[in-house]
Amino acid sequence: MKPLKQRLEYNLQFFARQKNALTSYFVAPMPRNGGEPEWMELARWISSVTDDSDENTEDMGYYDGDGTPETDVMSVKEAYNFEGTYDHSDPAMKFIAGLKRKPGQDRKIMMKKVEAHGDTAIGRATVANIVASGGEATEYGAFSCLISFDRTPEVTEEGSEDETETQMLLIED
Repeated sequence: MKPLKQRLEYNLQFFARQKNALTSYFVAPMPRNGGEPEWMELARWISSVTDDSDENTEDMGYYDGDGTPETDVMSVKEAYNFEGTYDHSDPAMKFIAGLKRKPGQDRKIMMKKVEAHGDTAIGRATVANIVASGGEATEYGAFSCLISFDRTPEVTEEGSEDETETQMLLIED
């Protein structure tokens, strides 16, 4: 019996899982006089970043439907909770820790998130819930903070053109 040869096409974007560590987060003081932010990567000793975004929704039923309430998202506050081990020599952690005793406008920073696939979100943000010490005597000092964009960040999409790659497989039975 002659072997069957079959060509299968598959789209590589379905196999594009990427580890969280490939996403980068940067912080910077608010630039003065329209200058560029001086970015510092918030990564060293950070073991967990949690999306802590908050959505404000409203439910309303309408006569043009069957009366079942529809949910409208009224606003989205994009926020990230960072956790790890504090390192006083790390510029980004030292910058965040230096905001701990400051209120109001002094907690305003610039934040940049670069996704593993290349999309970049940049905007003004607020730092809250700063922890830059403490824990068990046998452990290293704790670090955590919540950074929330103050507005919808400006997003630059990487690879907005159709970059879909197709590969061929030759399967022999």
